[in-house]
Amino acid sequence: MSFEIDVQAFEGTDPVYDIASEVFAAMIDGEPGFVRPWEGAPPAPVDELFAWVDVTGPMNGRVLLSTETTTAVEVTRALLGLAPDEPVVHADIVDALGEVANVVGGNVKSLGPDHSVLTLPEVTKERPTTEGGLLHTLSLDWRGRLLVLSLWMLP
Repeated sequence: MSFEIDVQAFEGTDPVYDIASEVFAAMIDGEPGFVRPWEGAPPAPVDELFAWVDVTGPMNGRVLLSTETTTAVEVTRALLGLAPDEPVVHADIVDALGEVANVVGGNVKSLGPDHSVLTLPEVTKERPTTEGGLLHTLSLDWRGRLLVLSLWMLP
């Protein structure tokens, strides 16, 4: 069985957007309203980071979050409650972006069949394989910064 979510079953709302919005409100911003769909064509990212988790079991897929490193630094600052002048080390970025991917992935997993397992999150500068095919993509505006959340079928 492939990793599929019936978006039509959610009566016109995008469950992936709802998940991302709720995760950022709870974990990052402390209140809703800072994550919106990106308006227009998103710009080409520069110095991109990728964070993902895989969902395996009756369904096999990948939940992939991509953003620029500068945005990942700001997500890390917000998640860890750091002041604007406090340094952010690479390990903190990996932990923060991995945690966001993990929580989003866990919520996406709950939309599919039971008995699926979520892998540990991975964060790299290299785009992971996405050869199974794109199922859903969502470009988000978080405080004027681009985050792309996508769901991929795994072979």
